[in-house]
Amino acid sequence: MKKELISFQRLLLNPKKPFVAVIGGAKVSDKIGALKNLLSIADKLIIGGAMAFTFLEAQGIKTGKSIVERAYLGVANEILEEAKKIGVKVYLPVDCVVAKSLDDTDIRIVPAYEIPDDYVAFDIGPATITLFAEALSDARTIVWNGPMGVFEKEQFSKGTFSMVSILANSTAFTVVGGGDTDVAISKAGEQYRISYISTGGGAFLEVLEGKELPGIAALR
Repeated sequence: MKKELISFQRLLLNPKKPFVAVIGGAKVSDKIGALKNLLSIADKLIIGGAMAFTFLEAQGIKTGKSIVERAYLGVANEILEEAKKIGVKVYLPVDCVVAKSLDDTDIRIVPAYEIPDDYVAFDIGPATITLFAEALSDARTIVWNGPMGVFEKEQFSKGTFSMVSILANSTAFTVVGGGDTDVAISKAGEQYRISYISTGGGAFLEVLEGKELPGIAALR
């Protein structure tokens, strides 16, 4: 627990710069607080996973049948505008791995702005992996929460496992949190090359939001 708190302090109170936040997973709604708080700390914000498509739709890009939280399009736009205003560079997918369903054998790689109407994006594509790797290349502090795609399916796992490899080979201080992300790192056998892995999913997000955890408050 002490190691976890020290890692969080090193991450959020006085991070070595450049500080890059990588946020993935399915829902923007779960991570609004974290995204807004990280904007005030991070130099770059990488958004992947299904939640990226809410941000793309907010910019007027059609994303086929990909998951989009339409109630949060306004919030996504606000985050993008605030990032622009304060000089935080935001990276979104430029290409995607798409199919009509998770079990479909017709799998394609298409530009993010050319997803066919009846297809769903299930992973980031190779150009996006290269883009994200470049964004992370000079980082001295990295935090990652949420996978880049449906990594449980081999055909949609390359984005997430590429991100694992990038962090494992980085010289930055790396903190990863969230059950799914932890599973991906363990599956890749890279858990010993990440500076700190937090297994507290919801609690980890609350820390990223800048909240004090009730148990820590009680101990104080």
